[in-house]
Amino acid sequence: MAAKILKKRTEFLAARRGRRLNGPFFFIEALDRGDDRPARFGLTVTRKVGNAVERNRIRRRLREAIRLEAEADMAPGIDYVVVARRDVLTAPFTVLSQELRLRFARMAEPNRKRTPASNSASDRRSRSD
Repeated sequence: MAAKILKKRTEFLAARRGRRLNGPFFFIEALDRGDDRPARFGLTVTRKVGNAVERNRIRRRLREAIRLEAEADMAPGIDYVVVARRDVLTAPFTVLSQELRLRFARMAEPNRKRTPASNSASDRRSRSD
């Protein structure tokens, strides 16, 4: 099932009320719509990132990475907004695709709890005592 594209400003603004995940090349804002319709996504590349040619290249790379790799990891009923950083231009395509897949999969997990790192300082102290 193909993901749809967000087009209206109100849809982009609504996604800002959802969860946010940071990454090295972009951050994703995602809003659970509460239905089972196909996932939708939108791309945001601000003028701070570069000139029009660079911004369009970033959009093309992200769209293609979503189409080829990450679309399968998008959960139905969620609107995703990908806000790109300049590093998308120079990132290897496979790394970019993996980052998108990771973030989309993480957004689909309901109320994911963090587990503490096994090699934290408190663990090391308790093992040596």
